[in-house]
Amino acid sequence: MQQPRDFSLYGAVDLGARKAASERAQQASQGGGPGGPGSPNGGHVFDVTDATFEADVIERSRTVPVVMDLWAEWCGPCKQLSPILEKLATEANGAWVLAKVDVDANPQLSAALQVQSIPMVVAVVGGQLVPGFLGALPEAQVRQWLGQLMQVAQQLGMPSAADAGGTDQRAAPPGEAGPGEAGPGVGEAGPGVGPQAQDEMAGGLRDPGLNEAQQAMERGDLDGAAAAFERMLESDPGHPVAAQGLAQVNLFRRVNSYDEAAARRAAASGPDDVDAQLKVADLDLANGRIDEALDRLLGVVRRTSGEDRDKARLHLIGLFDIFPPRDPRVTKARATLSTLLF
Repeated sequence: MQQPRDFSLYGAVDLGARKAASERAQQASQGGGPGGPGSPNGGHVFDVTDATFEADVIERSRTVPVVMDLWAEWCGPCKQLSPILEKLATEANGAWVLAKVDVDANPQLSAALQVQSIPMVVAVVGGQLVPGFLGALPEAQVRQWLGQLMQVAQQLGMPSAADAGGTDQRAAPPGEAGPGEAGPGVGEAGPGVGPQAQDEMAGGLRDPGLNEAQQAMERGDLDGAAAAFERMLESDPGHPVAAQGLAQVNLFRRVNSYDEAAARRAAASGPDDVDAQLKVADLDLANGRIDEALDRLLGVVRRTSGEDRDKARLHLIGLFDIFPPRDPRVTKARATLSTLLF
């Protein structure tokens, strides 16, 4: 099987998300997307990627607070929160801007921000990370948090929401109460999480090991990419991007050795041919057919016993490493696997 033409550091699992993000960015650049100059929100809402984070968030935060909405297409609560944030960004009219980050399409940025659950909202003000909140809060509570955020921005000498023409999110003068009670995170933690927050985030995105792995895969050198990830894991066994990247590279190394037509014929004619079923599951996953791949392996576990069942189980668990943390497809498959085993 040939390596997919648009294969990147994060493999087939993220291809759909990365393609969608690319299409959104292209639409925005043409003025028709959420960040386009002709859009209803006036360009105050825009997509951010691993590549554009430093310019669009860090540098921009030196003149205006940047609120970051970390989301994914599969995340139901994200679809409740994102419209609220977009509405409030439009109301603010430039007092602050909303940077939307698709965590599936931008795993380096997600790892640098230590994203464990979404929706997740944080802000960057003056190059410093300001704590935010997790989960889909009601609009009133989001407004409270934004009020505290604007107070932080005002204390750092940035224009207030009133100066920028925004409403309902203006900061109280220093020392006075903001709108409502202190929002989660900001009122407690103050302006940022330390003077090195920017360097830590940017450094995570410039990790030389990740750059080496990316360059190797751009050359089609999967062995070199695997070696780069393995070196990263030797020095940091819990590195989330390296672990996921290595699992995905290993998947593509396997499928490149398969005769796809022969594997599919063998799997179709032999439902109990475990090796053939594992190969087709790999092939499906590598081509983005995630549900089919997981269901196939769960079916093998259901039909078999002994060594065959254990072989399918271990292969399935290995495929779980390819996915981002808490991916709902993995959660569902794990639950099904548990019922089959116990």
